Amino acid sequence: MLNKNSYKGYLYILPALIVVSVFTIYPLLRSFLMSFYTKYHFESDTVLAYGLDNYTYVFQDDVFQKALRNTFVFVLFVVPISVGLSLILAVPLNTKIRFRSFYQTVYFLPYVTSTVAVGIVWSWIFHSKYGLVNYALSLVGIPPVQWLNSPKTAMITLIIFSIWKSLAFNIIIFLAGLQNINPQYYDAARVDGTPKWRVFTKITIPLLSPMIAYAFVMELINSFKVYTEVFALFGGRPGPANSAMTLVYYIYNQFYGNWNFGVASAAAMVLFVIILFFTLIQLQISKRRVHF
Repeated sequence: MLNKNSYKGYLYILPALIVVSVFTIYPLLRSFLMSFYTKYHFESDTVLAYGLDNYTYVFQDDVFQKALRNTFVFVLFVVPISVGLSLILAVPLNTKIRFRSFYQTVYFLPYVTSTVAVGIVWSWIFHSKYGLVNYALSLVGIPPVQWLNSPKTAMITLIIFSIWKSLAFNIIIFLAGLQNINPQYYDAARVDGTPKWRVFTKITIPLLSPMIAYAFVMELINSFKVYTEVFALFGGRPGPANSAMTLVYYIYNQFYGNWNFGVASAAAMVLFVIILFFTLIQLQISKRRVHF
């Protein structure tokens, strides 16, 4: 039975429930219904026919298939490299090194900086003629690379930029976890003369496993939803010859570019199922491997 305290609890979470219902649950249900619209009159908001034509079109569309492949390649590289590199960088940042506050601030800056603004800067860094990357390569005799203008290097450029952009959030998460580890574990290992690599693998990683699992899940979801990085890095287009086309960019083009609301909703539902599937797999793995 609900008592007075229960009503108070529901009252406290009511604002959050309203926000989630309006901006998450309702759009999700609306998108699911729109994915079955085969004939839709936008001005009168009238549905003339329902069916599975949108899903058929999506799975037969070459652009969607390319976006799907690009997104999986992106996730395959960005998620493990970003999480692993963030962990490696967070460990020394948690020690008493000189200028620790300065380094922490530097690694935190990408998280609070506009992705569009940073993307413009990185587009100049990878500029084929005036970019710093090609200038550095020229110092060792390597000819200029068309980072942003070649379909062969567009995804590589996007992956490098996205890894750098995602480091800040993951480092913050790992620093919070490292600071909650009891120093007595490290003191005991130091007394026993345990090598640093063994301390890292047998103490740090197991005790930090909840944060690692959380970072993997968040990075996986964010990587599947990559859009802003593509838009900012390639100046509002999905790379040369759609070489950096992602699922979210495909959904955006279908919805706002082609006004194919049903197709865009069907693609969004496919993306939702993919994210849900991989998230559930990671949660199952976390139950077995994470030490709480």
